[in-house]
Amino acid sequence: MKDKMIIGRYLPNDTIIHRLDPRMKLIFTILFMIAIFLCHSFPQFLIVLIVIGIMVKLADIKLPFLLKGLTPIFVFLIFTFLMHVFLTKGGKRLFEWGILSIYQQGILEGTYIVLRLAFVVIVSTILTLTTSPISLTDAIERLLSPLKRLKVPVNAISMMMSIALRFIPTLMEELEKIILAQKSRGSDINSGNFITRLKAFIPLLIPLFISSFQRAEDLAIAMEVRGYDSKKERTSYRHLKWQLKDTFVLLTIIPIVAAILVLKFLGV
Repeated sequence: MKDKMIIGRYLPNDTIIHRLDPRMKLIFTILFMIAIFLCHSFPQFLIVLIVIGIMVKLADIKLPFLLKGLTPIFVFLIFTFLMHVFLTKGGKRLFEWGILSIYQQGILEGTYIVLRLAFVVIVSTILTLTTSPISLTDAIERLLSPLKRLKVPVNAISMMMSIALRFIPTLMEELEKIILAQKSRGSDINSGNFITRLKAFIPLLIPLFISSFQRAEDLAIAMEVRGYDSKKERTSYRHLKWQLKDTFVLLTIIPIVAAILVLKFLGV
């Protein structure tokens, strides 16, 4: 299971994407996600797919490995698609049985929302795979630094977000250990219908929550004994340097959004 949850992981490498400023990558990711939600046709999604393909190639990430990041949300994607298929009306009616009916517009809207969610997860995964948690924390702290004048705890927010991303693969690894321990005691969570499997997962959640709280307490104690205080201004030996290539890469979002908007305006 831990091999399927790759968001939150970091793959150390020396590629063009890895060497970019983390602040630029974070801003680009947010703007690109907004562009994804602007898409409402297959040609528009094709532009997004091409950009993602370029990012994957430059980051030297294997496509099958990247697609594993969609496995944990596969059930959610299917559920979302079915909700749109059966609840969205419009266009030609393709199927009808009792109170259930499927329209052409429902299939299109379901496909669009699934593509949006899948692309957002992939882009987020590329960000975490090419940016170390420490660099991501520094980027969030630098970008939110103007909010310090409004007494917003920027240091605490950036630290919490970094820890949350870092703990995703750790918790998945812990869950896998719990599943193996339950299987060794004769528990079977892979057989039966959906309700049976759902009930079988309940005994897994209790030890997972206990382990999570224990890890959180250990981390809090470790940070406390090292003198960490989010209210104090901290210095850092890691200095982020915005270069010309970062500006150039960030500006590429303009033609991407422009192309999507032009297709949207033309009704393509």
